Amino acid sequence: MRILLVEDTRDVGEAIRRRLETTGHVIDWETDGQAAADILDFTDYDLVILDVMLPGLDGFGILKRIRASRKTMPVLILTARSEVEDRVGALDLGADDYLVKPFDFRELEARVRVLLRRRGGDATNVIACGDLILDRQSRSVRVGNREIQLKRREITILEILASRPGRMFSKADLMDQLYGFDETVNSNAIELYVSRLRKKIEGARVRIITHRGIGYQMVPDDTA
Repeated sequence: MRILLVEDTRDVGEAIRRRLETTGHVIDWETDGQAAADILDFTDYDLVILDVMLPGLDGFGILKRIRASRKTMPVLILTARSEVEDRVGALDLGADDYLVKPFDFRELEARVRVLLRRRGGDATNVIACGDLILDRQSRSVRVGNREIQLKRREITILEILASRPGRMFSKADLMDQLYGFDETVNSNAIELYVSRLRKKIEGARVRIITHRGIGYQMVPDDTA
C-alpha cells in the first residue's frame, strides 16, 4: 500500500520508512508540513502517518485540511505529547489513531495493519480468494498447502488484486501503489510482475485476467 509519512526528525523518519518498506509498503516521506499538505491536495494515499510538531504547518493543521477536503484516508498521528487532551483533540479533528513517542515498531506495524484493514473493509490480516491465502502480517502466500515465494512488489500486486476479486485495476492504479515519487516508473514492469505472478500461482483456483487497454482483475475459477 502507498503511505505518506510526514516526520521531520530524520532518524525517526528513516527508521519508519525502512521498517514499513520491508513489509511491502511504498513510502513517500516528507519533512515539511506545508509541503505535505500541498502533496495531499492532489495525491490520495492508503494511509497518512503524521507527526504533530512540524515546520511549515503542524500536524493538526494538516489533519484539519485533509478532513475539510472530505478525504477519508486514514490518519495515524505520531507525537511526543501524551496528555489526554492532546489525544482527544487529535481524534476529534478526524485522526483514526494516535501513537505516543517513543513507541515499539511492532506496535506501529500492527496499527498500520489495522487502519489499512479498516479502509479495505477487512476484519483480519488474512485475504482469501479461491484457495489462495495471503497473510498481511507475515507477508506469506499459500495456494492450498503450498507456500509461494514472492518478491515484495509481486506480493503488493497480489494483495491489491486478491483483496477486491472481480474489480478492474488499470496499470496506472497498480503503478500508484508500487512506486513512490522518487522512483522511476516503467509501465512495462507491471506486465512483467503480472506474468511472474501467473506462473507462481499456477494451479490455484483463481486467475488473473488481462483486459487489453483496460487493466487486470483476479477472479476465482468458479466465476472466471
